[in-house]
Amino acid sequence: MARARSLMAKPHPALPLTARALAREMLDRVVFKLRTLDDAAANLPELHRLEPRDRAFARLLAASVLRRMGSLDAVLAKCLDRGTPPPPILNILRLGAAQLLLLDTPAHAAVGETVELCGAREAALRGVVNAVLRRVAREGKDLLAACDAARLDTPAWLWHILSTAYGEETARAVASVHAQEPPLDITLRNSCENWAERLGAMLLPTGTLRLPDGGNVAELPGFAEGAWWVQDAAAALPARLLGDVKGARVLDLCAAPGGKTMQLAAAGADVVSVDQSTKRLRRVTENLQRVGLAAETVAGDLADWRPAQPFSHVLLDAPCTATGTLRRHPEIAYLKSPLDAAKLVDVQDRMLDAAAEMTAPGGTLVYAVCSLDPREGRSRIAAFLARNAAFKRMPLAAGEIPGTDALLSKDGDLATLPSHWADRGGMDGFFAARLKRSGA
Repeated sequence: MARARSLMAKPHPALPLTARALAREMLDRVVFKLRTLDDAAANLPELHRLEPRDRAFARLLAASVLRRMGSLDAVLAKCLDRGTPPPPILNILRLGAAQLLLLDTPAHAAVGETVELCGAREAALRGVVNAVLRRVAREGKDLLAACDAARLDTPAWLWHILSTAYGEETARAVASVHAQEPPLDITLRNSCENWAERLGAMLLPTGTLRLPDGGNVAELPGFAEGAWWVQDAAAALPARLLGDVKGARVLDLCAAPGGKTMQLAAAGADVVSVDQSTKRLRRVTENLQRVGLAAETVAGDLADWRPAQPFSHVLLDAPCTATGTLRRHPEIAYLKSPLDAAKLVDVQDRMLDAAAEMTAPGGTLVYAVCSLDPREGRSRIAAFLARNAAFKRMPLAAGEIPGTDALLSKDGDLATLPSHWADRGGMDGFFAARLKRSGA
């Protein structure tokens, strides 16, 4: 079913304060207003009035629809007598189907409570919703099993990128991980403390701790005292490409929300954290304060901001399409388009050139993007090296970062995919290259 992008869904003030009603509101904001799921949730005060369990269910329900929207729509299409349903109830049906087919909600609750999402504006369609969802309850599991989920749940433009760059087998493996709710990954401020045992977490080969279900993060042991922060296992790797930074001056560009800044500060670096957004920098400061670390924060646009002196270590986590984070942000598949990467290429090139200017002779520059599109990763490095003779690639050596040998490209760059460590819950897709500037 085609998504009705042009429709601007209105809030549903008459709906009861329930997890399902707020899941619908979040989903409507993503689908019709093209908001991120995080933004939709953050700007929904009613969500925070729910009990933690109901709040988590609302978020899970909305995210589950976004992860499997193509497959859900295919099932619904076969359960409808007259083609595409009226747009006002499309997301209602998706939410009901997700409960029945993905979350194993008992049929009586999934159907009955979802029908109640039909407010005054959709009252005449309650019968349609009830009939369709009852049919989904009867036939939906078999219909879902017959779907080609990898293709249906991956937009055509993204499938083209994945299959062209990595082959169809890997594209399907990536899509399989995208369909799953991701685990919670955390980075420790002090790796010597035994937080794996205290949290009941898995210790990944790279040192990240992984919890299968984080629940309410702020209530987990160690959060309040700042012992750790949330950071995907792959996102924790680019900063480590800088090597031993103890006592070094390190420039972290495009730094918000601050995970890499905290890593570098915890490793003993003197960090200057730069981001264009003052609002996002406040979050960096808040995160640093919570974990008891310090860094200088600077609001600056790389188009014109330059430090007084170049840095021996520079990390640029450039803006990108963020397709590598789709397992945690499933709405990206629907908010992005095939044109976005092409638009960002010029931005990434300019930022790389700016970062190069800020790198001292003999210094190290790491470029990173959380994208699965080679145009934003290895192609940018190839173009940069072609126009910057002062820099050479500095490949990662086998064993340099424990657990990453299988995550390296033939050029020695970091190239993680969601399908890496799939048996442990996968990881975000990241590309990172380490470059060395000539000179003493």
